[in-house]
Amino acid sequence: MASPALPVFRVPVFPLPLVLLPGAPLPLHIFEPRYRAMLADCMSGDRRFGILFRPEGLGETDLAPGHVGCIAHVETAKMLPDGRSNILVRGQERFAFANWVETGDPYHVADAVTYTDETEVSDAVAPLAAEVSALFSRAARAARTLASDPDPVPALPDDHGLLSFSVAAYIDLPPEFRQKLLASRSPAARLRELRGLLRRAVAPIESRAAVHTEARGNGSGPRHS
Repeated sequence: MASPALPVFRVPVFPLPLVLLPGAPLPLHIFEPRYRAMLADCMSGDRRFGILFRPEGLGETDLAPGHVGCIAHVETAKMLPDGRSNILVRGQERFAFANWVETGDPYHVADAVTYTDETEVSDAVAPLAAEVSALFSRAARAARTLASDPDPVPALPDDHGLLSFSVAAYIDLPPEFRQKLLASRSPAARLRELRGLLRRAVAPIESRAAVHTEARGNGSGPRHS
């Protein structure tokens, strides 16, 4: 029996040299007239548009079918007097680009296909998720110490798929690597990639945090003549 066709939907698209991950916030400055028009249409509708990663040197309409993007939901929008806007979007579900659609709008519109994770056995992924969460918490605490930042470590989602994207959103990663994670349909594979990165990063950053704490302690004590 043939597999059922995946849902197809039409969405305004903003090709950008960056990757939006599900659940992650992203501030954007909207200044081009075509994307001002797109924002106006989105705000009068469902406040959603798609973001597709456009690698450097690639034209906006040269993206191949199957390229994976992420739906952006506009959470806040501040309209400036000259027509520009500062907006904050948050990543929602992923999609696979199918083809461009001519609509007469000044911005890009595409047909897109729903893109979801494969089914994995939760009990098998749970230990990996727990390790990534623990490594991330250690790295985040050390980073907070280095920055003298009293804020608590960010809370992470329980869902394994969202956990991988949430951790990745907090790490400084090249856009090509973020795109690799976005396109992966395996939470376990994404978590293994992140585990490898965090394992290499935790010890050095904790060591630097310890030196930082010791230096601050030595500098803040009373002076004796």
